[in-house]
Amino acid sequence: MSAPLYATTGSGEAVLIEKKSRFIGALAHAETEEEARRFVAAVSAKHRDASHNVYCYLLRAQNTVRFSDDGEPQGTAGRPALEVLTRAGVTDCCLVVTRYFGGTLLGANGLVRAYAASAAAALGAAGIYDMLPRALLRCRFTYADWARAEPLLRKEAGVGVGEPEYGGDVAVLLDAPPEAVPALKSLLMEKTAGRVAAEAAGERLSAVRRDED
Repeated sequence: MSAPLYATTGSGEAVLIEKKSRFIGALAHAETEEEARRFVAAVSAKHRDASHNVYCYLLRAQNTVRFSDDGEPQGTAGRPALEVLTRAGVTDCCLVVTRYFGGTLLGANGLVRAYAASAAAALGAAGIYDMLPRALLRCRFTYADWARAEPLLRKEAGVGVGEPEYGGDVAVLLDAPPEAVPALKSLLMEKTAGRVAAEAAGERLSAVRRDED
């Protein structure tokens, strides 16, 4: 399998209670600073009555990294949450940890642990996704060849089959790991006696959840 180009997250939310304070970690995929800021604003508006809405985000664009303690003692909230994401090796994601104060002070060390734990719980809920390169192959088959090739392609491990387009022939977009393309082309040529027309059509990224491999 091709090595992932980078890892990102899905979306998820987790709740943690620490000495009656309620921490709500909300994590979302974001590719631009505007998307990240919109997510922070939306979560903050949803929890406008909370004591704090701490946030952090990491973006591939310009290697952007931002975090805020939102009124918590400096270094006890945004940075510990950010470090959880950094250690996980993810990017293009935005995390907001909302805190509803429960009446008991946690102290600096307690805050660090609580915000880090909330970030980790949100990450677990959202999932880590490896972004894998997929080579695209645009193919044209005769109707008879497609009838024979389609069942084989749909059983072929690691090959994605797009929606066929029916006209004078059958056009379909296939995707596969780049290293599997030569073998895939050979298979198609063999099964169609060389009649298939197959040409490279670039690449795209596919998100694969890490714990579902």
